[in-house]
Amino acid sequence: MALILCGILIFPGCSPSSENQSTTAQPIANMERPAYAIAIHGGAGIITRDRMTPEKETAYRSALDTALTIGENLLKEGAPALDAIEATIVYLENNPLFNAGKGAVFTHDGTNEMDASIMNGKTQEAGAVGGVTIIKNPIKAARAVMESSNHVMLVGKGAEAFAQSQNLETVDPSYFKNEFRWDALQKALEKEQQTGYHEVLKEEYKFGTVGCVALDKDGNLAAGTSTGGMTNKKWNRIGDSPIIGAGTYADNATCAVSATGHGEFFIRYVVAREIGARMEYLGESLEDAANAIVMKKLVEKGGEGGIIAVDKNGNIAMPHNSPGMYRGFAVPGERAVKIFGDE
Repeated sequence: MALILCGILIFPGCSPSSENQSTTAQPIANMERPAYAIAIHGGAGIITRDRMTPEKETAYRSALDTALTIGENLLKEGAPALDAIEATIVYLENNPLFNAGKGAVFTHDGTNEMDASIMNGKTQEAGAVGGVTIIKNPIKAARAVMESSNHVMLVGKGAEAFAQSQNLETVDPSYFKNEFRWDALQKALEKEQQTGYHEVLKEEYKFGTVGCVALDKDGNLAAGTSTGGMTNKKWNRIGDSPIIGAGTYADNATCAVSATGHGEFFIRYVVAREIGARMEYLGESLEDAANAIVMKKLVEKGGEGGIIAVDKNGNIAMPHNSPGMYRGFAVPGERAVKIFGDE
């Protein structure tokens, strides 16, 4: 049975690394793969105790726990990793606490533009949508692209028309109107008048995504990510969340990854795929590969955020170089939900 020690998921016979405080797992040595493993995130950023009321913290922990339970229960029942991921992310998209779906942030023009992607670790098939405005659950559209089209990514009106052709639920854009997110846009616009657009993007307005990675009973990995993007973004900007290899990646030979943070950096350094590539070509453990990218390379390049990942042996990593990240994991007999960096 896995144990939790100092925020690190440890399996018997392994010892924790003391190089950093990221939430990671040591590799399993000569042990059976667990029946399942799942990890979730609800965004990373300036998430600290002094900015969090007790009521808000309780709400976030409860929502993360519910999302984790949805995915874990499906995996316990023997569902494929893809099904667990989709159902988990649908819940997070429907919860206005998170920057995805119902809780999507507003663009500079006062609209909501959402992105999502999903990937099958068994086949490396993937699907993604970008800049959609009327699809209630973008993760469902991403899966439909993967399974019912010849393409990987569809954007804008085309993605919406495709979703409608697949009988996915669409809504009036007013469905996404959220007063908390609207107020955040007004603050960003006011700040923009004082400091300029690019200075605003360097602040806390750039974070927020949801994601899930899972390993199922058949040893198949999958990953999914969904986001409302960046508050006050212009020009139909699209971040890393729908970019396969940047915000999402899954390969049964190595690991499944979902990212959250300042998307431009995750795109430039192909973060999700790079973690798997280090495992594949350098023989690194999930912990070492994830830390090398999130805690070292991104920090050196000025990128902020984090990832969740699970490898083919059921090890889980959740490193983040931002002050906090909404996150959680579950394996048979162990589960946890975390928010702050010192957890």
